[in-house]
This record gives sequence, structure tokens and C-alpha cells, in this order.
Amino acid sequence: MSGLADRFGTPLYVYSAATLREHVSRLSTAFAPLAPKVCYAVKANGNLHLLKLLASLGCGMDVVSIGELERAFVAGVPLDRIVFAGVGKGEHEIRAALSSAHSSLQGWAHPSEAGFAARLAARGAVSCFNAESEQELELIAKVAEELGVPARAALRINPDVDAYTHAYTTTGKADNKFGVTIDRAIALFDRFGARSRTGPHLRLDGLHVHLGSPIYTTRPYVDAIQKLLVLEGELRARGHEIRSLDIGGGFAADYETGKTPAYDVYAAAIVPLLMPLVQRGVRIVMEPGRTIVANAGVLLTRVRYTKHNGGKHFVICDAGMNALIRPALYEAFHFMWPAKVTPELTPPARRSDLDMPGLNPVDVVGPICESGDFLAQDRRLPRIDPGDVIGVFGAGAYGMSMASNYNDQPLPAEVLVDGDRAMVVRERQTIADLLGAEMGTAGR
Repeated sequence: MSGLADRFGTPLYVYSAATLREHVSRLSTAFAPLAPKVCYAVKANGNLHLLKLLASLGCGMDVVSIGELERAFVAGVPLDRIVFAGVGKGEHEIRAALSSAHSSLQGWAHPSEAGFAARLAARGAVSCFNAESEQELELIAKVAEELGVPARAALRINPDVDAYTHAYTTTGKADNKFGVTIDRAIALFDRFGARSRTGPHLRLDGLHVHLGSPIYTTRPYVDAIQKLLVLEGELRARGHEIRSLDIGGGFAADYETGKTPAYDVYAAAIVPLLMPLVQRGVRIVMEPGRTIVANAGVLLTRVRYTKHNGGKHFVICDAGMNALIRPALYEAFHFMWPAKVTPELTPPARRSDLDMPGLNPVDVVGPICESGDFLAQDRRLPRIDPGDVIGVFGAGAYGMSMASNYNDQPLPAEVLVDGDRAMVVRERQTIADLLGAEMGTAGR
């Protein structure tokens, strides 16, 4: 790790192509009886090079904004392998998702693809909208009719199921903003489903649920799917055709060694519930993100100073909440360790309660002018000195995608390691980059 830090500088995100391949393979094997359409959640980490790699492994994409949709398309993902989720889609986003004429990439010269304009013109519409409200369905129907193109939608159901995760990342409870209640779903299918009078431009024929993340037990999935199966039966009895059921994502990443169930454990609970639908021809969709990319990424940060203050020992690094906000925002645990230690201080596992001789409690903090700027608090670590490199593990998901320029800190660089090759997949942002977007705007 220290060699990469010396070569590319810090803060630095480093991703492993081998780990990405392994996670996709394990997930696909575990759920193979369902032959699911695996749509990677771009919000977890949208680096174009990672998306290209995942697309080459057969993944479609789950996007929640026009920016993510265009990013996935630039990465080479056909729109018919993209599902468009998100609770607040704008009309311009819906138009771009249905017609390339409304794409924000019109007139853009792709730097490495001579035929990009032709590919853009022929790209078609997204596979499905995961719609979250009656008004959204109305808007999709209106836009599709105006454009004269068909649109397909799945209705996101809020099953009021507790995912037993952080309050900010649970999405399937009744008091969350996402989806519609099961009772309301029947009325919406009666209005927009196969037997409705909305015309040929909107087809509502799918169900969607996403409970949040990270989910460390199978119980929430079982509870939610059982409710959706009852709903699917009621809709079918009313003459509505359900062609797809999207179970979302949320499978946990192994932030601590052995804490997260294997994909086989999740599959053992989920597959038997869904097999009857599959046997009737219903397509199963999954939207994994964190579980694929989190442990494929490490954040490398270099120590600038150490100090004692008020009875505490602080390790001050060049990366803080600007580079990785999860500890400050979610009180999330990320295992971390110095890149160079003596053999007796090699950790046996990634654990929050790790206790070994030679460890002392420290707060690992960043350069941001906030008391909430920390990567770890009261963490037992080996001796750390200025200039040392620390690896922050499990940082591939919601690390760089949530990084910011707070305090005018440039964004970190990103490197993808594939075998013995390390390739920069995002250049380090410069101060000139930060200022450039604001220059020459006077009078506009």
C-alpha cells in the first residue's frame, strides 16, 4: 500500500479488479437458480472504469439520476440494461431516459469513441422506471405520449419492514420517503396497469422493493418478499400481468471479518420464495452495490501530525470527512491499519474490538475544520508517526461517490489495480480545477 501512496500520492482510493470479479461471480452463482438481472447500483461508486469492468461481467446498472444514467451509457452500458430508480425524477430526466434527443450528451465529443454520436442516437429507452408515486407515473405517461415512445415501469412498494440498519440508510419503513403502501399499489395498478386506459405509452407491469443497506440478516428480505408475493397474487387475480419483481439490494459488505452472511446464506432464504414466480416467467431483478464494491476499495491516507490534547491522542491525516464521510455521517466502522508494521503487529482479522499487545487508543482525524471530522475515534492502533500511511478498508462504496470539496479540499485520485498493473482511473483534482468552474461567470 505504501508503494502506491508514494507513487500516486494521498489521499488515494485504490480498487481491486480481482475483488470486483470475485464478488460478481459469487453473487451470480448463489442466485443462479433465479437467473436474475443484476443491475449494479451506480450510486455506490460510479467510476467509469469500474462501470466498464462490471458491464463486461454482464451487469446492468441501477441509476437514480440523469447524471448516473449518462455515466453508465458512456461506460458502454446499453439503456435496455439500465433501470432508473429514485424518488424525485425530474421531467428532463425522464425525457432523456426515453429519448436520446433529450440527452445532455448531445453534441458532446466522446474522447475515445469515434462513433459515439451514432451510438447515442440509437440508444433507445431505459429498460424500466422504478416509479415511486402516482404523480411520477402520471408524468412518465405524459412524457412518453408526447415523445411517442413506450415506457415501462415497476412500482416501488414500501412494505413497512425494518432492515435493522442505520436510520439514514433504511428505506422500507412506513415513515421513509420511498415507495407506496401495498394498499395504494392496487389502485395504481388499476389506473396504470395492463387493464388501464393510459394507452400504449406506459406499461406498469413490475414490482420493486428496496429496504436499505447494509442488511446483515435475511429476515427483512423474507418479510418483504412474502408481502410482495401476496400483492402479486392479488394483482394477478385482478387481471394485471406482473413481468418483473425487483428485490433491490442492500446485502452487507464485510466491514468486519466474518460479520456478514455469505451470498449463499441470503440466497438460501430468498431463492425458494421466488422460484414459483420464475417458473411462471417473472423476471427477477437485483440491485447490489455496496456488497460488490465496498471491500474492493481501500482509502490510503498519510499522517501529517500526531498530538496529545486533553488526555486524548490524535493522529491527523490528509484525508477526513471530505474524502470519506461515512464515519461522521453514519457512525460507520471502517477497519484501518498502518501500511507498515512489524510482523507481530499484523492484524489477524478486521474487527472493531481487536486487542493486541502494543496497541493504544487514538482518534484518527482529518484536516477539515469540524469536530465531526474523523475516520475513527478511540481506535486501538499500533504506534503511528508523521509520514506513515494508513489503509482504510471497505472504502470502495460510498467513499469517493460521497466525497466533497468542503474547505476547498481537492478530490482524491483513484487507482484500479488489475494483476500487476496499477492504472489511474481518475486524476487527482487540483486547485485550478476547483476554481475553473467559477471563472468567467460574471454577468451571466
